[in-house]
Amino acid sequence: MTRFALTIEFDGTPFQGFQRQKHGPSVQQAIEEALHRITGEDTGVHSAGRTDTGVHALAMRAHVDVAKDLTPFRLMEALNAQLRPQPIAVLACEEVPDDWHARFSCTGRRYLYRILNRRAPTTFLRDRVWQVAPKLDVDAMHSAAQVLVGRHDFTTFRSVGCQAKDPVKTLDRLGVEQVETPFGREIHIHAEARSFLHHQVRSMVGCLKFVGVGTWDEARLATALEARDRQELGLNAPPYGLYFVEAVYPD
Repeated sequence: MTRFALTIEFDGTPFQGFQRQKHGPSVQQAIEEALHRITGEDTGVHSAGRTDTGVHALAMRAHVDVAKDLTPFRLMEALNAQLRPQPIAVLACEEVPDDWHARFSCTGRRYLYRILNRRAPTTFLRDRVWQVAPKLDVDAMHSAAQVLVGRHDFTTFRSVGCQAKDPVKTLDRLGVEQVETPFGREIHIHAEARSFLHHQVRSMVGCLKFVGVGTWDEARLATALEARDRQELGLNAPPYGLYFVEAVYPD
């Protein structure tokens, strides 16, 4: 039995998230079915994180245990062949020790949220960004975001269905920057932490949008955080602007 680490890119639009679901297709299901066709084995896929319906990934990490004699390159090529035409690609595959775990060995997770800040309707970036028409104050958003950095009780920013036992998390980075693209002005929000609560990133982005348009200020965001009450949440940003960027592991 060989354990392989996979680096996976996917467009989350047609999926009910990464994890298997009873009510629709998932990325995990697609990869497990592809593995069965390749190996004849019922192999589980274990990922570094879960994603909501419509959330994308640039480099999700996962691991699989395979009994069949395969090199990492052959497994990667076979998976990509079997996964077509679904919007999932295995970018890298490598052998790892048996005690390496995509989820439990992970020491950090990084997300990107993209806001297209223009009035004209989006065409090429539909389901890839959250379009916000009013011009956003990026400096105010970044300054307010620093209120959330550090160790806090993020109850206000967690889904009511969140299964985490503890709402206290340490947010290592929440940065907001403006990026000029061929499609117009984008606002990129970068979030980094060891782990996140369900909907935490999207909830923080939704509140920062309120800051950007001037509905909220830094003090109002701090009040929402300190309330530890989901009712104080301003807005939950839509899933399609969110990207899982990277899973971090010890050297």
